[in-house]
Amino acid sequence: MKTFKILGLMLSYPKPEMISHLDELIQTLEAEAILPQKNIKKIRSLATDMQEGDIYEVQENFVDLFDRGRSHCLHLFEHIHGESRDRGQAMVNLVETYETKGLYLQKGELPDYLPLFLEYLSLCPPEEAFELLGDPITVIAAIGVKLKKRGANYACIFEALKVLSKVKPDAEMIKAAEAEPLEEFSAEEMDKDWEEAAAFDNTDVDQADCNSCDVFTGAVAEMSKDIPQNQKGAL
Repeated sequence: MKTFKILGLMLSYPKPEMISHLDELIQTLEAEAILPQKNIKKIRSLATDMQEGDIYEVQENFVDLFDRGRSHCLHLFEHIHGESRDRGQAMVNLVETYETKGLYLQKGELPDYLPLFLEYLSLCPPEEAFELLGDPITVIAAIGVKLKKRGANYACIFEALKVLSKVKPDAEMIKAAEAEPLEEFSAEEMDKDWEEAAAFDNTDVDQADCNSCDVFTGAVAEMSKDIPQNQKGAL
């Protein structure tokens, strides 16, 4: 299913080579017809903004939205675990889950990065992908709400994912996201906000905590039937 991968590509840092293929990507969304036309129309509008905008302004807009501060961070576990110890084990488990579908991370990639998670979903059978999407959908929808409140055109991607999920986001958490004040950071404040962030290291994980993370557990319970015993406990 290419729809998930395309949505992930459009949430990645906007490089010229990706922008040059946006018309083809939108055509593929229309051909698969998994999304309603009203959602594809909004995504097409985002694509047009990317194509017609100055590349440096388009890239700067992306950095402003997703790399400055944590409100719209595309690393899902940032919104769930922060810098707690559970985050490291959750990362390890997610890497192992990806590998069951033949998706192997490159050096420096973190598995909770939303575009990477969407690439993983593109490798799954449709029904399984829709079920898996339901596990982090509250986090995804909350980011979308905050982007929409800011007037960011990228909100349409998060709205599309909400439509595709078989699970509805938690209403209370969405209300909290709607009430959250807009996050504003200067360069100095951004550096301070992130300076304590710990780097992910597969070797610095307490294996005794293997089952402590409850993120994506619904999906993994179903998937674990086909996972070798030494890989179980993922996520």
